[in-house]
Amino acid sequence: MPEPVHIAAIDAGSNAVRLSVARAYSALDIEPLQTERYPLRLGENVFLRPRFSEEVFKRAAKGFRYFREVMDDFGVAKYRAVATSATREAQNRDAFVRAMKRKSGIVLEVISAAEESRLGREAVLAALGPEAVPRCIVDLGGGSLEISILRDHSVKQSAQLPVGTVRLMTTLDLPGVIHSTQAEQVRKYVRALLESKLVPRPNLNDGIAVALGGNAETLAEIAPGERVHGMQTIELSLLRERLPAILERDVRERMKTYGVRRDRADVMGIAAITFVTLGRYLNLRLLAVPGVGVREGLLQEIAHELFSRKEPHRYNGAARQLLMGTRSFARRLEYDQQHAEHVRELSLQLFDQLHPVHRLPPQTRVLLEAGALLHDTGHMVSHRGHHKHGEYLVLNGDIPGLEGRERAIVAGLVRYHNRKSEPTAHHPAYSSLDDADKPILRRLAAILRIAESFDHSHRQRIVKIHATFQRGAVGLEVQSRGDASEDLRDAGRSAEWFEKECHVKVYSRPTPSIMNRIRRFLRPSSAS
Repeated sequence: MPEPVHIAAIDAGSNAVRLSVARAYSALDIEPLQTERYPLRLGENVFLRPRFSEEVFKRAAKGFRYFREVMDDFGVAKYRAVATSATREAQNRDAFVRAMKRKSGIVLEVISAAEESRLGREAVLAALGPEAVPRCIVDLGGGSLEISILRDHSVKQSAQLPVGTVRLMTTLDLPGVIHSTQAEQVRKYVRALLESKLVPRPNLNDGIAVALGGNAETLAEIAPGERVHGMQTIELSLLRERLPAILERDVRERMKTYGVRRDRADVMGIAAITFVTLGRYLNLRLLAVPGVGVREGLLQEIAHELFSRKEPHRYNGAARQLLMGTRSFARRLEYDQQHAEHVRELSLQLFDQLHPVHRLPPQTRVLLEAGALLHDTGHMVSHRGHHKHGEYLVLNGDIPGLEGRERAIVAGLVRYHNRKSEPTAHHPAYSSLDDADKPILRRLAAILRIAESFDHSHRQRIVKIHATFQRGAVGLEVQSRGDASEDLRDAGRSAEWFEKECHVKVYSRPTPSIMNRIRRFLRPSSAS
């Protein structure tokens, strides 16, 4: 199985540049190792004069060189570095990108507002998991306020407002104490842009609203609300009560009172006004703060890419001979060819789609295929206990190309293809395998069990599977023809073994039909 790899993400925002280094064991299992923050305020001058100064170039090069050293110390195999609002607006951004590559070796990518929003959204969906479906995600940074209104994980409305905290601080000249007239000016800016860009006005009093960014994390400590799905929250009524105390203090007093850095203290008042105004406009009581953002979205995508198989499967002569022998043997036992071939196809879709999670060697794919073809051959002996009869037949039958450990693995797949049996030491096929092959059999059988349940009705109604990934969770979206509810119910129960073996949760979320394509999902089930 693949070794864990070190990956990294850099987010060059308007207020600071941040680095996250992590160890990825699979597409879903990502262990944070180190975070670094470099106080380079890219937006401080660029929002007034849309160019980075020579001083910004020098300080940025120093910060990026340091990040390069940190990544080299960890042996980072793959990274992605992105820049957002301030760099997008800088007229000399191309020169800035070239200079960072020349000075540090880091390739910096200037991403669009839509891409920035998407990365944050993917990080939120992964952090919340399948049970919590957000209705709104807001990301307040130094340069902009990104808002996404969702329904069933799909974006229904979105807006980018140029009311980031650094932008407002510099353009309105609000470096310290914010007086009531100035606070009202900030509120009117935010409100006016909300009314012009977020139409029709959403009413979100019944959904989960999520806030991203360092400003939200700071204000969650100052105006904490009840926890939502384990996450900190900002109680907006409490923030409104405490807002005057924040605004009347200068930067030094805020640093001392709230225990924050200078570059957070000078913008936290503007952030508080923005969140209170946004809460009133969207009819929000709480903002959940999961503590994730663009960098977590980047890390997820890097891990998924690293652990996904890209090249097509090509079987050698021995594998093709094995499949020919398997089909010949199955025909002699009068198997249900239509069902067996359909389960085989579904098994291969699952093997390929879920490779980032199960991480099985590519050469085991043909064994899964053989097990799918043979899984019901025990019915020739008796319908009762057919999984045990099938194991015996595979272990002892004449199947050209299937010998040794491979025969034992395929026999084990036949034994465990349904929920009638779990591996134990006295089972003939399982007991004959060494310690390295037993987990391979278990994972292959967990895949086959889901595939077989997808055709529980023997009517071949589920035809296509698409996997989506979140942190610790896998979604299986299936395309069906006709009513596949029976197969889906059985698949929900049959996914439990896969959850246990791969340490993930298999979940569902409904999506609308598209033309004649009926999309359904596995029922939620709990990981062991």
